[in-house]
Amino acid sequence: MISIIFGKTKPINYIIVLSFLFVFYWLVHFSLFHKIYAPDQLIGQVLILAVLFFSIFVVNFIVKRNKITGTNSFPILFYALLTVIFPETLADSNAIFCSFFLLLASRRLVSMKSLKTIKFKLFDATLWVLVSTLFYDWAVLFLILVFAAIYFYQPKVTKNWLVPIAAVFTFFMITECVLVLSNNTDFWMRHYQFKFSPNMVYFSYWGHSTKLIFYTLGTLIIGLLAIIKLGKGNIGQVINMRLIALSFVLGIILNVLKLSDNVYPIMVTFFPAVVFFTKYIESIRRANIKEIILMASIALPFIVFFSSMALK
Repeated sequence: MISIIFGKTKPINYIIVLSFLFVFYWLVHFSLFHKIYAPDQLIGQVLILAVLFFSIFVVNFIVKRNKITGTNSFPILFYALLTVIFPETLADSNAIFCSFFLLLASRRLVSMKSLKTIKFKLFDATLWVLVSTLFYDWAVLFLILVFAAIYFYQPKVTKNWLVPIAAVFTFFMITECVLVLSNNTDFWMRHYQFKFSPNMVYFSYWGHSTKLIFYTLGTLIIGLLAIIKLGKGNIGQVINMRLIALSFVLGIILNVLKLSDNVYPIMVTFFPAVVFFTKYIESIRRANIKEIILMASIALPFIVFFSSMALK
């Protein structure tokens, strides 16, 4: 039943996923975190929710346009389910915005396999990564992903290595102009501190640490299996999977560096995770086994969610 519904790309799948996210988003804010918003603040939350919705479409666009996965809706389904496992990330607007701009950067990087307009794609990807650092300073780690893409595709073209530097200069000039006009020139020193001061009390709670460990190990194992199954037949797809795997590792590092009681950046890892989960589901040939795994994939997040709520 689940594979029949989400095994194809239909408008009803978007309606199901977006409707669920709409309800779950407000449930997390009002019931889990007991937040109260004034009318003007509520408008801001609606804007944040709209960015989250748009992220769903960007994820689907990336995987379909670059043929990373098959023609199904499993990526957006898994994206929504990951928010159930990590509901705290929905309360962190910076996580939603940072993840969104990193998605835009990933869109440009994975499209480099066509070997067309590579310099423009590198420039755009670098800019989007730098924009994401406005929300988390440690998101600058994702510049490693840009240089990895150069190394994988056209390492011998010297100009490619200079493009990110030009993008950094452009970002600095535009941002500095905005800061000067807004009389906020001390933003650089206040924001880009690159501190590593994780909340050990947060990590000591077994619910948080266990979820993160199992999520990380499970995703990496499934990703490794996906890369192995690709073999060497499609070099472009193999390279993209390597970039996606690197993106996941960088996201986990960012999560460890920034995670605290009020900061939940785990959403930056959702895109690579859903790609790996989808590739695994697609590799299952027996329909009954696939259905059982899909049912378990839907049930497990809710079990984790309600278990976490019961233990608080």
